[in-house]
Amino acid sequence: MNTMIAESTKRTKSTKSPHPNDDLLRTYWICQLTGWTLVALFFTLLFGATMPLAYATMAAIYGWGSFTGLLLSHTWRFIIKERGWFARNTRPPWIGIGAIILCLGTIEAFLVGLGFAAMMPAGATKGWGWVPGAIFGWVTIFSVWTALYLYTISARRSKQLEAEALRLDIYAKDAELRALQAQVNPHFFFNSLNSVRGLIFENPNAAAQMIDQLAGIMRYALQSGDAAVSLSREMEAVNAYLAIEKIRFEDRLRVEIDIESGLHETLIPPMALQTLVENAVKYGVERNALGSDICISGKQINNMMRIEVANTGSIAPFTDSTKLGLENTRKRLQLLLNPAATLEIREEQGWVRVLMQWPSQPPRQPNP
Repeated sequence: MNTMIAESTKRTKSTKSPHPNDDLLRTYWICQLTGWTLVALFFTLLFGATMPLAYATMAAIYGWGSFTGLLLSHTWRFIIKERGWFARNTRPPWIGIGAIILCLGTIEAFLVGLGFAAMMPAGATKGWGWVPGAIFGWVTIFSVWTALYLYTISARRSKQLEAEALRLDIYAKDAELRALQAQVNPHFFFNSLNSVRGLIFENPNAAAQMIDQLAGIMRYALQSGDAAVSLSREMEAVNAYLAIEKIRFEDRLRVEIDIESGLHETLIPPMALQTLVENAVKYGVERNALGSDICISGKQINNMMRIEVANTGSIAPFTDSTKLGLENTRKRLQLLLNPAATLEIREEQGWVRVLMQWPSQPPRQPNP
């Protein structure tokens, strides 16, 4: 048993995904080795050409110089990280950094000078005249190294900040979306329960049938969550809701549905169309003794999806309404489908029309 557990643990460790810092460290060493190798190659070719038969000697000297340069630059990186000189929201001490680069260049110049003194290549400069030029050259190399390192840190930090901002934006939108969803469902179920209450004593059988329909809608609302659903699934909930209200209003509720073929898989926020239909019933059928016609249509014109819910009647002041349903539907359209999505309500020729439309494109699914 213990052996099985140990083997399982071993497999788990072996399949563990690498830490991002491992990739960064690997990239750092690849750049270090590549960069200092190129430095050695450059100086070997430059000075080897001026000293006949000295390419091998130059390669050895500047191989030594690149090795010491790699060690010095790695130590310099450690100092930078420990002091936090290029950390976020800090002002680097440029004078101190410049002094250290000068020291690094001077140390490297004399280390390379030791290589020349040890191997004594023919044609090498005698005396100390080489010192200023050597120090200047190595200071320049360490300055370039520091600039590249600073650029790399800044670029990586910029990407991290951008990713963090995007992640926070997504979290904020998801939180807003869930809050809106939490408001819409109670709004719908409160109205539906009022409908059930009105039928319990008047028609118990119809009330029982209505409860069955309401249970189906509740199941749909809970399963759909805050992700976009297909129009066909949304229409199932709408038909169940209309069946509930048909029991209440009978012939006063007259419905016509015209959804273009091919749009049934179109994605839509859950309960969005149902909310519009609910408003049409509440302000069209319920407030009119003769009832109301309700027309539900869906079509695609060019690259725009257009879904409209219309009912006969007029726009009355919503003195007892917070307009929560319509406002939430508009926000959820923009959050789930497209920021350019719109929801408009207007009155024309005895009809109240609510139109929601958006450019047809895949919606942004929220994070689980």
